[in-house]
Amino acid sequence: MAMHFIFSDKAVLLFDFWRVHSPTGMALSVLVVLLLAVLYEGIKVGKVKLLHKTVENLPNTTSQQLILESDQDSTGSVSTAANGTRLRWFLYYFGQSLVHVMQVVIGYFVMLAVMSYNTWIFLGVVLGSAVGYYLAYPLLNMT
Repeated sequence: MAMHFIFSDKAVLLFDFWRVHSPTGMALSVLVVLLLAVLYEGIKVGKVKLLHKTVENLPNTTSQQLILESDQDSTGSVSTAANGTRLRWFLYYFGQSLVHVMQVVIGYFVMLAVMSYNTWIFLGVVLGSAVGYYLAYPLLNMT
């Protein structure tokens, strides 16, 4: 395996069954890697938006909990509004963790594809990252 970038229509990408032997196969592989890079950029934006929602639904602070303790009924349970806020926060946090795992997995797939040292694949990743950034980051202002 060459340890420098080469222009070739032959490569093995990510898995043993993803063997490219023709220019058409390379074009399709570049398209798939490009779409993975676009997806990676989209996931980054989704993660930021989900973080914003998580921060909005943080559990109450200590000073606010003192106020809530006065709202407890005779059975000693906290009001359902506080439980609903905690549940919403937990669900947002859990969702954010799942999105993070997806981002890491796709990021490693893209990195390993580049490590095939195929220049066409590398250019597909660069172009996909640029297109993904161009398409996804304006969505941050739509909050």
